[in-house]
Amino acid sequence: MNNLPNRYFIKLAYNGKNYHGWQMQDNAITIQSVINDALSKLLEEEINVTGCGRTDTGVHAKEFYAHFDINKILNKNDWDNIVFKLNNFLDDSIVIFNIIPVKPDSHARFDAISRTYQYFITRQKDPFDNDFSYYVYGDINIDLMNEGAKILYEYEDFTSFSKLHSDVKTNNCKILKTKWVEREDKLIFTITADRFLRNMVRAIVGTLLDVGKKKISLKDFRKIIESKNRSDAGYSVPAKGLFLTKIKYSYDIF
Repeated sequence: MNNLPNRYFIKLAYNGKNYHGWQMQDNAITIQSVINDALSKLLEEEINVTGCGRTDTGVHAKEFYAHFDINKILNKNDWDNIVFKLNNFLDDSIVIFNIIPVKPDSHARFDAISRTYQYFITRQKDPFDNDFSYYVYGDINIDLMNEGAKILYEYEDFTSFSKLHSDVKTNNCKILKTKWVEREDKLIFTITADRFLRNMVRAIVGTLLDVGKKKISLKDFRKIIESKNRSDAGYSVPAKGLFLTKIKYSYDIF
């Protein structure tokens, strides 16, 4: 007899401006804690969701997955109703798109095979976009930044771009895609990898901006990676311009 609880994935998005990231923390409001509370009240059972990753304070997610277990057996109509109630219960900074039944051993974090982030830089000050992009003044050479981004493919150890004293077993990541594009007054950096370190994308963007502003050379950028020293890299750009935009899973999860 199978006594395993029923497992579900939640597909959601959120504006991280008013939250201390995804992960639960003492004395801080996080996305995970808010969703745990809402689901527990609606389902009348203690629910603890597990996210596909940990976004930092102020970082946004256009696509995010989490999973949770529940002892009750509910049909699709029940779940559609719960999605509707959740969206009414939660504030406007979080939206629930869907609740998806999955296999009991499916895992939102460990079964993800890649994650994609985008960072938005604006070249024109805009009061209506201030919460979602970073305004940067002055000349920026996007071709040089793309040359620097290509160098990332050659390495796996990104200690130089990791927040100090992070509790991880390895600082190795496999970069799958990285590119800068220019659209009107925006510079958009897209990066896909199998995993990311804390603060990694923001530190890479800050260092590549130094390349684009010709403060450091491409040779310097390579040396920074090889040094495996966070103090050698550039500054971390503000969290408000960073979005988690895509999580990819193997097809047999759903």
